[in-house]
Amino acid sequence: MSTENLPQSPDQPPRKPRVAVVFGGRSSEHGISMVTAGAVLRAIDRTRYDVLPIGITRGGRWVLTADDPERMAITDRRTPEVDDLAESSEGGVVLPVDPASREVVYSEPGSVPKALGDVDVVFPVLHGPYGEDGTLQGLLELSGTPYVGSGVLASAVGQDKEYMKRVFTSFGLKVGPYVVIRPREWERDESAARKKIVDLAAEHGWPLFVKPARAGSSIGITKVEDPAGLDEAIAEAQRHDPKILVEAALRGREIECGVLEYEDGPRASVPAEIPPPDAHAYYDFEAKYIDSTPGIVPAPLTPEETAEVQRLAVDAFEAASCEGLVRADFFLTEDGEFVINEINTMPGFTPISMYPQMWQASGVGYADLVDRLIQAALRRSTGLR
Repeated sequence: MSTENLPQSPDQPPRKPRVAVVFGGRSSEHGISMVTAGAVLRAIDRTRYDVLPIGITRGGRWVLTADDPERMAITDRRTPEVDDLAESSEGGVVLPVDPASREVVYSEPGSVPKALGDVDVVFPVLHGPYGEDGTLQGLLELSGTPYVGSGVLASAVGQDKEYMKRVFTSFGLKVGPYVVIRPREWERDESAARKKIVDLAAEHGWPLFVKPARAGSSIGITKVEDPAGLDEAIAEAQRHDPKILVEAALRGREIECGVLEYEDGPRASVPAEIPPPDAHAYYDFEAKYIDSTPGIVPAPLTPEETAEVQRLAVDAFEAASCEGLVRADFFLTEDGEFVINEINTMPGFTPISMYPQMWQASGVGYADLVDRLIQAALRRSTGLR
């Protein structure tokens, strides 16, 4: 679908495409999603698009919010909340479930529901479960509403680090050593589950990284230096996800690369390097978003290394059947090999985030990046493709 195909009256000028920016959500990345949404709302060209901001509270209520990017910023080291921007404490937004209609409805208890008009494309800037993981994408597929980013399968694969690694391995991409502890394993025999982790350390050494299997923004991750810290790290990861992933540490440089869908297929940005942060044990949530540890863009790589990581980033995009955008994260090991760590199908998207920075260095500015993603979504149909 293109903007030229939007319905319009012969007696009126062409209608601008209407973009619903959906943000917040039920995951632990709620606040970062709002920061991303503020940046996207600020960047969308209002002469080309009408915009409808829709927030999802931590409890899962869909609400109309103020179109006020300035209130979606990190303030005093605290991230914002959808509840603080909601226009009503009781009203809710309902997306269409009928593919023949794209009309969004707003209702409050005791009031007649109010039609808010059609939405032509959804820009879901949700991170983590209940938004980035295929759940929202499935709802939009049912309603026949185009949306920015990957579809149901790719979003689910990109969220679940275990199955992401399994897909990459099946396509010949190299991943680092890891083990997975599923909730039933932990409930059935904690000692056996813990032994899997200790055996990983025995083979590959300490430290280990204990992570929620289906979370992002480095939330819930602990770098564990020895067995004494293991139980606390497991409990922290399980606060965010009952399934946990434990990875052996890889010695090398952290390299990231952005992928963007063009009309002729995906292309890779110049890569970036994430240097070890001075005040943090690793590139954790605080280093990324609170202290804004800067990356090096472009990464100081040889032309051959740059070409290789760009090729691998596109390969990862294709392996998971991604659409729209992806940030692919790698380690460049001491023996000169790129090992893929993960992909993010809706990466951090603030102007200081690495994905927009890499594209800025590649000649695509932030506002242009937002426009390209919206146009790609309008060109693409929903359903099987």
